Amino acid sequence: MPVPDATSRLPIGLRFAAPMVVLLVALLIGSGVLHGSHQSPAQRSLAIESDVRCPSCTDVSVAQSDESTAIAVRHRIERLVGQGKSTAVIERTLVAQYGPTILLEPPDSAGFALIWIIPVVLGSGALVGIGLLFWRRSRQFSSLRATQQTEAAP
Repeated sequence: MPVPDATSRLPIGLRFAAPMVVLLVALLIGSGVLHGSHQSPAQRSLAIESDVRCPSCTDVSVAQSDESTAIAVRHRIERLVGQGKSTAVIERTLVAQYGPTILLEPPDSAGFALIWIIPVVLGSGALVGIGLLFWRRSRQFSSLRATQQTEAAP
């Protein structure tokens, strides 16, 4: 008779939930959500400058360009950062002046969140459906076994 190991004695929910918790913690740590280091104004300016296109160049950020227009945009970004403006306000100001092509990366759209939400909802629904299927099957087998045992008993 085989000896059950430690994992087979754990309830099925715990055997399934434990790896999911570990995966969730790993994803949170890896995503950097818990890392909240504060940037200096110079670091913020450089980060914004690397995302802004040089108005007179092709696909070059203002941080990489030495054109006079790029230098003017860099000074404007540094001034706005010095005034305490948020990154979103600075980007909106630049887009209003130069147009949406000033940004090397387009702004996030509202549909972006759906890209992450839909798979999570569908995956959760599939897991619930599979769980319900197994639960119903186990109840059917239990009732079938009980009827077989009552029929076999004289």
